[in-house]
This record gives sequence, structure tokens and C-alpha cells, in this order.
Amino acid sequence: MIDAKIYSLLKVVETGNYTRAAKALSLTQPAVSQHIHALEAELGVRLFERINNELHVTNEGRVVVEYAQRMLSLYKKMLRDLDSERRNVTALTVGITHTAESNAIAETLARYVSSHEGVNIKMRTDTVENLYHMLSNYEIDFAVVEGKVNHPAFRYLLLDTDSLVLVVSPSHRLAGHSMVKINELKKEKLILRLPDSSTSKLFVSSLQRKNLSIDDFQVVLEVDNIATIKDLIRRDFGVSVLPKSACMDELRKKKIVALPIEDLNMVREISFIYSPDFAHLDLLRDIMHDYNETQNARARSGS
Repeated sequence: MIDAKIYSLLKVVETGNYTRAAKALSLTQPAVSQHIHALEAELGVRLFERINNELHVTNEGRVVVEYAQRMLSLYKKMLRDLDSERRNVTALTVGITHTAESNAIAETLARYVSSHEGVNIKMRTDTVENLYHMLSNYEIDFAVVEGKVNHPAFRYLLLDTDSLVLVVSPSHRLAGHSMVKINELKKEKLILRLPDSSTSKLFVSSLQRKNLSIDDFQVVLEVDNIATIKDLIRRDFGVSVLPKSACMDELRKKKIVALPIEDLNMVREISFIYSPDFAHLDLLRDIMHDYNETQNARARSGS
């Protein structure tokens, strides 16, 4: 159902070369060139230009490529949905952030599929920005993200709220404090998430509201993986600012200590986001119910 010209376009963008695209598609180079020229004639735009003998997508071409990717993703989703219908199963792909991967939502999804026969869930982990892009292109069915959802193309269900806290080892000099002052934090070696993570962005924006800069602090290491950061904290290589929800197991086992930072309000929402045509709202509500039960059970156990 997808026009062969679309495949040629996307493969040229991927490989950056007509000849490599033709080889990957098992076509001749003139055939791929003809596909691109036919698309340009049909749409009335120029898709590529050569700069210093390198192939570059034009501004109009980027628009076409974005829609072509969306068309292909939607077609693949149709095939998956048809296969699910034939097998009488519900197969969904959920996008989650690295933070969400470390909190109760991953456990909740695992519990849900284990107790609901015929439901299959695939998890993809990425940044919030990329998850929005994947949702727009129908590469995922819904996502779990932190922060305020203000994208007009999507709808959302509030799942929970979370706060950022200072995380230290039990043997750290601050571990016995009830809270930490900002000036005390300036003396510490900080191991933070990467700057483009929602966690780091919230920390930085909270500092800015107090007329402070991240440059006022000793950031010695930036790491994408939360599990790695927590391991480094336990071994006293520094301290970190992390979502409390991502540290619940370690807090329960007393492997780390979490402290609020005085004068910094770092509370954010955790939400399901989905397209208006998403057809499984009942499933989301069931997952929300299971998530709340998991959180309540953790609270009762002292975590």
C-alpha cells in the first residue's frame, strides 16, 4: 500500500547516497533517481540539493520526509493491529523515559501483562522529546513522561506526582540531616543526569528561579543511566539530584538516603500521554489502578 517512491526517499535520506539506497532496496540507481524526480514533480518541490558534493535534504524535503516517516509508521502499525486481531491479542508499544524505567511503572507493566492473558507490551526507552516524536509518528501507542504535558496534539492522564531530592550514601556527612541548604550543596561533587534529561532541566530551572546557575556547583560527572548514578552514590563518589520515585527500592533497603533541598520546589507530574485516536483507554485506567496498588503496597512495607 505504500508507494515505492516513499521507500526510495527514506532510504536515500538514511544512506545519504542514491547508489547505497539503490543497493539496500535491490534496485538500480536510475530507478531510485526516477522515484525521487517523480516525487519532486508530483509535489512541486525540490527534495535534495548538493552542497560541496554532499547530498542534503532541503527545507521542503524535511517536511516531506517527516510525513513519509509517519505514513510508513502508520502502515506498520496497521499491520501490527491486523496481526493482533487475527491472534486475538492486544499488542501495544509504550515509550518511557529513563526515569520512568527506574520507578514503579516498569514493575506495574510487568505485573499487568503477567496477569492479563492476550496483552503484550513492548517498552521503548528514550528522552521526552523523542517520545513525543515517536508518538506523533505512531511508532509508539502511548508514553509515560515526567513534567507538564502541554502538547496540543495529545491527551493525557495524570498518573502520579514526583519530586527531585538530593541522594547521598548512608555514610555521607549529610545523611543525618533533615534537609540540605543550597550553600551546603555547592560544596559537594555532583553526579547528574545528562543536560537534556527532564531531571536535569527541572533542577536547572529551579536554580534559575533562585537566581542561581548550575555553574555555581561542582558537577564532576554527567551520566545517562540512573542505575549507574545510584551505584556511584552508594560508593561515595559524589551526590546526586534524582527523582524520589526512581530511588524507592534503594531507600527501602537503606542503601541510599534522600533529602529535600531547602527553598527548591522540584515537584513534577508523571502522566500517560496518547493520541486522540488511542483505542485502549480502559487498559490505561487498569494500569493506573495497578500502579496505585503497587505504590500503596510499597508505602505499607516502609519504602
